Amino acid sequence: MDMTTAGDTGLLETLQHEVALFARRAEQTRLGGVGQVRNSMDRAAYLLLNRLDKEGPMGVKALAASMGIDSSTVTRQVAPLVDTGLVKRTSHPEDGRAVVLQLSPRGVARLEEVRSSRRQLMAELTHDWAPQERETFCALLARFNGALSARMAPSGVSPTDAPSGS
Repeated sequence: MDMTTAGDTGLLETLQHEVALFARRAEQTRLGGVGQVRNSMDRAAYLLLNRLDKEGPMGVKALAASMGIDSSTVTRQVAPLVDTGLVKRTSHPEDGRAVVLQLSPRGVARLEEVRSSRRQLMAELTHDWAPQERETFCALLARFNGALSARMAPSGVSPTDAPSGS
């Protein structure tokens, strides 16, 4: 089903091109923020740490479901975070056999360091934008991400990986 009209073609071409450029530049810089390379963080790690920070300790299956990815992916992505001490595995408080993932104090500190650096980068990139322009951009980007998430989610479930306030 083609949802474009003749007048939309040029605008949609520009939109897809700008999204492609953004994706490439975001990956190149990892949106690491301002300053040293140490302020950068792998996208998957950032999203996992952010989710654990926002939602609290949880098992692999719950974390995977909340992020819209499969458990094996979460297991693979969380392993280096455990190895580096950013995430710790603990026993579930109600079922000692189950494992729960949670941010370690080091993980909390590292996440805040990266968030702070990224906020500074966003401030620098949009320093000449009016507050209303920032709000509009955030609202439209969140809407765009929501539409992408809904399109990719199985059975209409729409998890979001967009960190709020970061």
